[in-house]
Amino acid sequence: MIKSVFAATAALSMSAGAALAGPYVNVETNAGWVGDDYSAATTDLHVGYEGDLGAASYYVQAGPAIIAVDGEESETQFSGKAGVGVPVTDQLGVYGELSFLTADDSDNNGYGGKLGVKYSF
Repeated sequence: MIKSVFAATAALSMSAGAALAGPYVNVETNAGWVGDDYSAATTDLHVGYEGDLGAASYYVQAGPAIIAVDGEESETQFSGKAGVGVPVTDQLGVYGELSFLTADDSDNNGYGGKLGVKYSF
């Protein structure tokens, strides 16, 4: 169950697209519930860098992740993500992200991926 929460948290994490090139700090909490039953939250304390590659934008970020599972002691692991966004037209863009979250046993590290399309009106 805990591995599923970590993997889902990593897969659902997403930061805003690049606006200006350069370093940044991103603090983000992702929490989960089933019905009204809280299960866990992961808070990322990341340092990152974003920029442009031609028309595309990218970011990379990593840092400690504080994992708070309901009813258990919090633990700290390491997490990170990298993403790219590419405009297809003025109103349509595609994006992708890869993420990871370490675990005490390296066989149980969590990995996530995201692909999406965004249409602006």
